[in-house]
Amino acid sequence: MSPRHFRRIIAAGTGVIAAAALAGCTSQPRPDVAVRTFLLDWQAGDYAAAAAFTDGDPDEVATALKEAHDQLDLAGVRFGLGALEQDGDTAVSEFEAQADLGIGDPVWKYTGRMELRRGGDGWRVVWDPSVIHPDLGAGERLAVSYDVPDRGGLHDRTGRALVGEDAVTAFGVVPSGLEDAEKNITALAELLDEDPDPLMDRVRSAPPEEFQPLVLLRKKDVRSGVMAKAKAIPGVETRSLAMPLTPETARSVVGEVAGTAEHNVSSRVASAYQAGDTVGLSGLQNVFQHRLAGTATTEVVTLGEDGKQTGVLKEWPGTPSGSVTTTLDAEAQQAAETALQSMPGRGHLVAVDSRTGEVLASASRPNAFDNTGAFTEEYRPGGAFGIVSAAAALQTGAVSGAGAQLACEPGVEVGGTEFGNENETGQWTQPQDLTTAFATGCTSALAGLGGKTGEEGLAEAAEQFGIGGDWQLSLPTYSGELSATGEAGTAAGMAGTGGVTVSPLSMALVAGAVADGTWHAPRLAVDADDDIAEKPGEDRELDAGTVKELRTLMRATVERGQATPANIGTVPVHGQVAQAEQKIGGKKTAVQWFVGYQGHIAFAAVAEVPADQVWDQYALLSGTGFLQGLPVGHVEAEYEAPVLGGGKDGEDAAQGGEGAAGAGADGADQAGQEGAAQPPMGG
Repeated sequence: MSPRHFRRIIAAGTGVIAAAALAGCTSQPRPDVAVRTFLLDWQAGDYAAAAAFTDGDPDEVATALKEAHDQLDLAGVRFGLGALEQDGDTAVSEFEAQADLGIGDPVWKYTGRMELRRGGDGWRVVWDPSVIHPDLGAGERLAVSYDVPDRGGLHDRTGRALVGEDAVTAFGVVPSGLEDAEKNITALAELLDEDPDPLMDRVRSAPPEEFQPLVLLRKKDVRSGVMAKAKAIPGVETRSLAMPLTPETARSVVGEVAGTAEHNVSSRVASAYQAGDTVGLSGLQNVFQHRLAGTATTEVVTLGEDGKQTGVLKEWPGTPSGSVTTTLDAEAQQAAETALQSMPGRGHLVAVDSRTGEVLASASRPNAFDNTGAFTEEYRPGGAFGIVSAAAALQTGAVSGAGAQLACEPGVEVGGTEFGNENETGQWTQPQDLTTAFATGCTSALAGLGGKTGEEGLAEAAEQFGIGGDWQLSLPTYSGELSATGEAGTAAGMAGTGGVTVSPLSMALVAGAVADGTWHAPRLAVDADDDIAEKPGEDRELDAGTVKELRTLMRATVERGQATPANIGTVPVHGQVAQAEQKIGGKKTAVQWFVGYQGHIAFAAVAEVPADQVWDQYALLSGTGFLQGLPVGHVEAEYEAPVLGGGKDGEDAAQGGEGAAGAGADGADQAGQEGAAQPPMGG
């Protein structure tokens, strides 16, 4: 039983109890008693009993009262006594009516009026259709009319539509053409695997001569033979419509609208909506449902015998639908989705504008509405967290700079725990510094710095990069968590192997902070995120010297370290590659990372690979493919080469260090320029 019908029974039952209690103590009706009893019987749905207190034909009056209830599809009605004036054997009484049009619809309040006359058998209501409503005339009936605005659109940052129009088949009826409404609507519901109650609710209260769309299905998803079977049901018709239902891209972000192939309408929408409406079930379509759908203008109207409208008894103006502009870049989004096709299993890729934190792309594999892992998945970052760990070591003085001597051993013991390396390349046999250790994935070196860095130093750096922060988007997100305590715990956190989890989005923001020099809270829905998110987050400017060193480290990884396939294009790529093991769905899984930036585009690519089937660096390949898939000039058009300064910074730049000290959206290192001067690799 639907919530709407449950509510209707409660309302009727309450009226019956009240009527019985009052009638029991009334032996000789006065005008006010006759009015009370008539209204309470009407309220209780005992139309025959109510009709007995009128001077009209009992069957006709009972039928009129019942039809008025059905025509409005009332969830319940309540009456209250108003002023009564008696003049001898006649009287006039007012009453207050509250007609509940149902869950999601308004309550119609109006003042009614009835005349009474005293005869040999006491006081009776003088029957006239105006007793139901003062403006209801002979031969007229009631109906509820809905004027539903077209659903608003979702757009990318340039105004490009993210949702395309689908050819839709609307299965519906013209109520006056139904000889047995309940039987035929039930047959349609069974054919389309729907709940018949919402469909009947719509039909009962609708203008009888207007087509009522009850179930919407995309044309290509209508099963063979369904059209013919539907039309064989007496009174059922089909109409062709064009409606924005299916995302062109970014399915998990844009979200699903009821009426798409995967979901029928009436079985999935909340009871606040009418059958045939479009309702966002997930993503931004759900979050901004009210804004995108608007609200219908609802009218209680009178109709003549020909079914044409003769008057408006009450109007509740709706709100127009509106659009939502996102920060997504449709071209970057397409490049991200294409890049993920090479992944062997689940994976994600998020890209943000490093200057603002605006989300440019969010893609996942499989490309499903419910795959929100790009924002919400909780992964161990492994060596990718080395960006944060290195920042902590630099800021606390655990190391003096990118060129500081740092031995890379096959393993290191900290607090009784042994830490190895993600990349067993034998690099520990070579002379080492922080840059080489970072570029080659020597996580044991980072773990060994845990003691000097300390819990507080690591925690402070993580906070600066937004890890575990209380920032939010209009969609669910996971900002990460750091719970590294004790000597061994801090070492594990430095290596990204324990006590720390992150999401792809949180790591893309980390890369963006290095690119810009400031950590920016993410944004997704222009002019709307702050209204939805309780805590949108605050930007944090990073230490300029630390940012300079981090850029050197990340550039070295791409130039001569683990990420050389990404050394592409005329704008230098900076990044870090990592692999960490964790159990996902009960299975031992290798989580591969490629986190970095090119120009103002910062990104994080993640691949889930069975631990015993790691044949390649899938995240690196996908991240590189994403950069290669961006349109020509997409990065270059907004990139400014660094200006080389004099003195020590200039000398450092000439030797492959940072070309400009300090942070900023246009900052890049001289090593990047040297790399850019080389023939592009892989692209």
